Parts: sequence; structure tokens; C-alpha cells
Amino acid sequence: MSAVQKKSTLMLPLRIVFTQEGSSQFLSKNTKLKKMKLADNTEEFGIETNSIAPSLLQRMFLADYISKLEITMPEFSSSRQDILDLSKLTVYGVLYKQMDKMVLSQIFETEILKKYNRVNPAQMFDAKTQMSTSSLRAKMLVMESQYQRVKDEILKPIRGKILAQKDITIEEKNVSLLLAEKYMDNLSLYTWYLILRFFKGDDFKQIQGIIQPVLENFMEKSQIAEYIALMLMELAINSENNNFRKEAKIMYRGIMDETQAIYDPDIRKKIISEITRKREFVSISWRFGGGSTSIGTQNRLQIMLYNKEDVYDQLKENIDNQKATASNEKSLIDFYNTSNEQDDTSLGLYYLSYLSEACQKVNVKFDSLVNQFSTNDLTVITLSFNF
Repeated sequence: MSAVQKKSTLMLPLRIVFTQEGSSQFLSKNTKLKKMKLADNTEEFGIETNSIAPSLLQRMFLADYISKLEITMPEFSSSRQDILDLSKLTVYGVLYKQMDKMVLSQIFETEILKKYNRVNPAQMFDAKTQMSTSSLRAKMLVMESQYQRVKDEILKPIRGKILAQKDITIEEKNVSLLLAEKYMDNLSLYTWYLILRFFKGDDFKQIQGIIQPVLENFMEKSQIAEYIALMLMELAINSENNNFRKEAKIMYRGIMDETQAIYDPDIRKKIISEITRKREFVSISWRFGGGSTSIGTQNRLQIMLYNKEDVYDQLKENIDNQKATASNEKSLIDFYNTSNEQDDTSLGLYYLSYLSEACQKVNVKFDSLVNQFSTNDLTVITLSFNF
């Protein structure tokens, strides 16, 4: 489990599609947005970049500026660590925002806030309250020393439990300690302002009673970030290798076995060059609920992998004809079971079983589906999570 990004820069060909809030923010700073064609052939406005700081990307995400991320590449193996880091960053971002949402909702239900709002109807604090970021930052700056003291006091029992665990290593304890702090640091300015303004003295135990069980719950959910990243990487490499084998059959038909060919470094470079020339790429897309206008969807994450998979043809005959008008659908397990003639698919199923089990344990709804769109023979693997 890793709570933070170890690299200072992600080197990936990234397309960033903004929410309405994000577009407004960038346009207000005279940043020109580009019209981009995504893997599903839709067109969106956003920016393209080949490198970005993970911290900047996460700040934009937590501010509800990003609705979609997408990378399109001929091969993923050489960028493995960056893709794993990006995947984990997106999951943690969703979890940070969902925890903030849960803490806020419970704060609004406290008698402290209800009493204040009854007495001050013109200055109520609730989910509809609008406070500018600059105003909140100014208020938090004044309470900076109070913030650190309160955060440490809230985390004190959590840290004690982590340090008391005997079945994990010192390194794992340090990661858990850092993760707990990251969750607290990524509560919104609005949440922190309410905590510091209203929950003092005898009322402080009430905010501890709200935050600590929620924090422990989300730290448990965090373990699935690693499973999601590994699962996604295996899916991407499996699609990559299918493309390489297909191209190797064309380039080296009758000369050598295509599986042997794709693992020869020199031949692999030639295959990548040819796939790039033909633009037969694999794409990964992350789609988020986020945004102030997307009520009730901030806890949703969809990860979609796009590729032209020849093995999907074997599935078509077994699919209900009534579904064939728009797309053909199978579960991810069905897809793997049909294409298991390749040696490199079993690891994906291994991660899938762990991911499904981990999601069930922490009450995260997970579903997987494989579609093929008849208009372009594009196979789409969708992993859906509801946190």
C-alpha cells in the first residue's frame, strides 16, 4: 500500500478533460482549451500534456476540476510505474473526497451546527453554503497553529492503534501513519473551518467521535488502490501483448513463433514502431463523478480500457441477440476464460479475484464488463467502483 506518489513527475501522454468548474478556472486564467478526440470517439475540451506533477494533478482532482483522464499508448510496459502511480492517485483522490463528504454530512447533523443555524438563519452553514477558496484560506491561515494541534489530537488514538499492531512491519506502520495524515490533510478547507470554529473545549470529543471511525473505515478501503492498479496494469499489458502477437504474425509469419518474437528486445522495438505507424493503440480512461453539479456521484469511478481485440470474436456467438443492437457484453471473467489460450492472462484473473474480495470486505461496489461496439470492433473493458 502506498499513500503518496514517489515520483516528482508522471511521464505519460495524458489527456485531461475538465468539469465545468475546471474549465471556468482555466479559462479565467486565459488558458486555451484544446478540442480532443477521445478513445470512444467523443470530443471533449481539455489539455494534453506529456508530463505532470502528481501533486498538481491531485490538487485539480480534489478541487473537482477533472471529469476524465486518458492515456493512449502503443505499449505500457516501459511506463509501468507511472501508470501504477496514476491509477493509485485517482483511487486515493476519490477516497479523500468521499471521506470529506461523509465527515461533512455528519457535522451538519450535530446539535452544535443545528443550534447555530437556527439562531443564525441568514448565515447558515450547510452543504449549500458558498465560501470562496481565498476566504477559507485566509481564515485557516489565522488558525494554522490550532489546525496542527487539533489534527494531532484527532490522530493520536489512530496512531496508537497503528503502532500497537504486531503483525505488520515498521515500514508498513510508517505507510499507515502517513496515510492517516494524508486523509486528514485532504479534508476540504470548508470542513476544517467548521471543525476549528465549532468543536472546541467539551465539544471536541464529538468531532473525534465523528472523524476517527470514518478515518479507520477509509484507511481499510485504501488497500484496494493497490489491487486496482495491479489489475489495470495486467489488463493493459495483456491487450498490449495481443496487439504485439497480431503484428508479429504479420511481420514474421513462418519465421518464428509470435510469442517468442514479442519478448526479443530488438524485434519488440520494430513491432512497436509498426504499431505506432498504424496507430493501433491501447487507451485507458478514468471517469469520475465529481463536480458540484454531479450530486451523489462523487464516490464513483469508472476505468475503461479500449483496444481492438481479435479474441472477442469468439464471444459474439454466445451473446444474447437482443443485446446485439448496440453492443455485445460479457463479464471480465467470461472474457478471460474465452481468451485463456494466452499464457499471460492468468495473472489478471488472480488480481481480479483479490480485488473482488477486497471490495466486498470494505463495502465497495465493484463490477466489471466487456463490451464490443459493432461500428468499429472496439473492445472496451470497464471496471466500475462505487465507494
